[in-house]
Amino acid sequence: MEMSTSVVDSRTAERDESLRGSNQAGLRAHNERAVLSLIRRHGELAKSEIARLSRLSPQTASVIMRSLEADGLVLAGEPRRGRVGQPSVPMRLNPDGAFAFGLKLGRRTSEMVLMDFVGRVRESRAILYRFPRRAEVMRFVEEASTELRQSLGPALRRRIVGLGVGMPYEIWSWAEANGAPPGEMDEWSTVDFGAELERATGEAVFIANDVTAACGAEQAFGTDVSANFVYFFVGAFVGGGIVMDGALVPGRIGNAGALGSMPVPTRLGERRQLIHVASVHVLERMVEASGRSAVELWRHEADWTGLGPLLDEWVETSAEGLAYAIASSLAVYDFERAVIDGSFPPPVRARLVEATRAALERFDFQGLQPIAVTQGSIGRSAREVGSASLPFFAKFLLDHRVLLAER
Repeated sequence: MEMSTSVVDSRTAERDESLRGSNQAGLRAHNERAVLSLIRRHGELAKSEIARLSRLSPQTASVIMRSLEADGLVLAGEPRRGRVGQPSVPMRLNPDGAFAFGLKLGRRTSEMVLMDFVGRVRESRAILYRFPRRAEVMRFVEEASTELRQSLGPALRRRIVGLGVGMPYEIWSWAEANGAPPGEMDEWSTVDFGAELERATGEAVFIANDVTAACGAEQAFGTDVSANFVYFFVGAFVGGGIVMDGALVPGRIGNAGALGSMPVPTRLGERRQLIHVASVHVLERMVEASGRSAVELWRHEADWTGLGPLLDEWVETSAEGLAYAIASSLAVYDFERAVIDGSFPPPVRARLVEATRAALERFDFQGLQPIAVTQGSIGRSAREVGSASLPFFAKFLLDHRVLLAER
């Protein structure tokens, strides 16, 4: 969820035709967002570095930093003495400067987290179900938000700035694949879920596609991400996201990167959507068909090593489907990297990435550039972390590239 950090110096604002009509308060808010975005990106920066990177005057940068420090959004580190001049003081984001709730509404589980300003999940709550019923989800949200709020002291509770929600696009349309009885999920197509969440939590609500949010989390908090990558999150159903030139692309209606719907060939010579080839629900059905319970697949600390040949088969089949999807994506845009993450233990993720690399080696890439295939760095919680970051980007950071719907 990387953002532009271009700023407008107050000394030249009046001469800039593009800023005609903007007032000083709006300009200051923009510059504060730019400074916070730079600090978030670099971890910590001295005031002189902030002025240089933002192209603000040293005086303007100092005024902004004093304001942000007074508001509790940034903290001053220990002075660093250089060869000449006054010691520089590095500034970093204050973890307690702001908090946000993040809700992942999934097809098998929902999870709610409380995340601090530097992207660390402080507390979380989860619910497991066969398919999402609205009333059950709302009860969970009310209880979880109350418990998470109470985990903070009274002063810090006032620093909660909103609720970010990641949910599948048209979740009701996947009822049959989800195993729901006919008509059981139809209410999701008519309910104003965001308005219900506002009433239940009292927070401003920001909504995004769940895997778009996960892709944003990888871009914002990931450890090894390029400016151009295609992203796959293998959950109950596989989904995707795309980043081009450092911009997370939500698409015209917020459904860009709907890679789970991409047709891929199977070993039986059929063509099926990727969700029916490389999703955890496929493994779930394989496990249940063998006469075993699949409920452990959905638990956070699950260990899949006991699945043996079933897991081997699923990894190989999923890798072949992902490889086709990656190759097809390369024919549309010259991505540098394909990132694979998902709701599975890290060793399974490593196996799936390696098998996908091996499957891609069998493809004819004439006319296409090679692509690196790497593991995601966020893991199971990518959708929750991405969701919780939505209020931060909407209120504090520069981010005009992600489709946010504030109620």
